[in-house]
Amino acid sequence: MPIPVESFFIDRTSSVPLQVQLQRQIITGVTEGRLRPGDALPSSRRMAAHLGVARVTVVQAYAELAATDYLDSLPRSGHRISDRIERRIDPPAVAPGVQHFDWQRKIDGRFARSARTDRVTDWRQYRFPFVYGQVDPELVDHAAWRDCAVRALGRREFASLTADLYNEDDPELIDYIARHILPRRGIRARPAEILLTLGAQNGLWMAAEVLLGRGGRCAVEDPCYPGLREILAQTRAEVVALPVDAHGLPPEAIPAGVAAIFTTASHQCPTSSTMPLDRRHALLDCASRQGFAVIEDDYEFEMCFAGAPSPALKAMDVAGAVIYVGSFSKSVFPGLRMGYMVADPAFIAEARALRGLVMRHPPGMLQRTLAHFLSLGHYDAQMNRMRRIYAERRAVMAEAIAENGLIRANGGAGGSSFWMSLEAGKDSRILAQALRAQGVLIEPGTPFFAREQDGAGFYRLAYSSIAAPLIEEGVARIRAALT
Repeated sequence: MPIPVESFFIDRTSSVPLQVQLQRQIITGVTEGRLRPGDALPSSRRMAAHLGVARVTVVQAYAELAATDYLDSLPRSGHRISDRIERRIDPPAVAPGVQHFDWQRKIDGRFARSARTDRVTDWRQYRFPFVYGQVDPELVDHAAWRDCAVRALGRREFASLTADLYNEDDPELIDYIARHILPRRGIRARPAEILLTLGAQNGLWMAAEVLLGRGGRCAVEDPCYPGLREILAQTRAEVVALPVDAHGLPPEAIPAGVAAIFTTASHQCPTSSTMPLDRRHALLDCASRQGFAVIEDDYEFEMCFAGAPSPALKAMDVAGAVIYVGSFSKSVFPGLRMGYMVADPAFIAEARALRGLVMRHPPGMLQRTLAHFLSLGHYDAQMNRMRRIYAERRAVMAEAIAENGLIRANGGAGGSSFWMSLEAGKDSRILAQALRAQGVLIEPGTPFFAREQDGAGFYRLAYSSIAAPLIEEGVARIRAALT
């Protein structure tokens, strides 16, 4: 890889000879790992012109470094960083008498304190990764996504992608969401009621900032999505945790005076229970009477294995109190980080302005690529493939759970995971730690609860990232660890 000539400079006020200054910069770059074996240095002529020195100064510096094995001199190919020098990466030294900047006095650490530390980032290294939110790369149509990206980069469309959209979104993507994605949930929406987000997490954050940024009171399900609790911890709002039952959030438990309710009605996170229609009507009636907003996180609505899915809360919302949050993370792939919000135009306008202050808009290139992926039928084809394979994996896992005598805490028939419980006295955190040594990853239940100890007796098993032939052995290892 060529090393940019702009990476080098000299200090003419220094007493250190120019040749030595250049040598030191190259040596420092090698030992710190910035310059790597095989990287090509600029030619001596180009380096001399850039630094404003005689060419012989550069030639001599290169020759000294080649003699000490820092550089390889190749005929008609110039000089490259050698692989014969042992490199070490050291932090930059603080000059004598200079006090290091004290960042701890400038930050209060509130974001780092609320961030989750239980996620396993190297989950691919485990043979039995029952982790939620990840996807088997074999299920993603890589060729189709690549072709859509190439199409988006075509000359006819490239001019629009290079423009700053300011606060706007790709009209083709918004149109497809409005005419094809939302009707599958029974939702009718105009473009003014739709806003693109960087995934559902970003949508939940904007809803919390707009509704609760000045304080107030809100309610969440208990257990609930841990990322939501992290978001709400940064607001000044009072958060009320409402225990869910086999049918999700009970509307009669909602206290007076709340400004917003956050719910996962279609597939409760993490139990996967589905809120029945009568309870959905009761929740919307309660919102109308008490005047609170309902934020509906409608993730994994595509994964329903027991008949047709129920309509979204937003589809039943006559008063306009529901803010619908959707995402393509589970149906396309998590790294896409693209989602959308649907709500009253007044809320969308405020959320759009907030988004504009933070990041203007999601990357235009990704928006147009996704628009092609959807409109050319690749999305539907991939979803059909995922449903078929997930249904197979779910059946295999359900049978393995039953054969090994593990305990399902909920009979939900949707989503890509099972919510499990332990015998009294068992702790899922201890179980998870023991299983890692055996190549098995499970999710302890503690991060999902307002009080961590309430989740010690639960854990989640997901099957989106593990192949069907591995499920039975992985579940058997869980059973063995419990005996």
